[in-house]
Amino acid sequence: MSVEVNNESSMEADLEAVAALGRHILDSLYVHPEAEVSVILVDEDAMERLHLEWMDLPGPTDVMSFPMDELRPGSPGSPTPAGMLGDIVICPQVAAQQARAGGHSTADEILLLATHGMLHLLGYDHEDPAEKEEMFGLQRSLLEAFLGRPAPRETMQ
Repeated sequence: MSVEVNNESSMEADLEAVAALGRHILDSLYVHPEAEVSVILVDEDAMERLHLEWMDLPGPTDVMSFPMDELRPGSPGSPTPAGMLGDIVICPQVAAQQARAGGHSTADEILLLATHGMLHLLGYDHEDPAEKEEMFGLQRSLLEAFLGRPAPRETMQ
């Protein structure tokens, strides 16, 4: 699995942990080993531009996902086809604010946001209560399996 992580922000981040988390999620959801995804960390100004351009909403947000091949989770006997999953963009400055509000580390918040973004790329959403329960439950279980401890409390915008 190709999980490319780039930090274009002014904040330090554990890029290897984000990449390892991405591989863990893709493997856990039976995504083809040749699937590709990229994660980019950007500063608030860049995130605000993306937020305005794609969502028509002012201000920076925490995470945005841009699906490409619309891959969905596979199953043990039938992984997804190979393809380009898409891009996840995370703003570490917003993550740091949310981490403080949630009482956990910025590193944990970035991992939470990466998990959230990855699930969006795989077709999960949280528009209605049932979708939210499914997505956030899976998000929590994937992150806890990766961390080997309880996941941080969701503080996403």
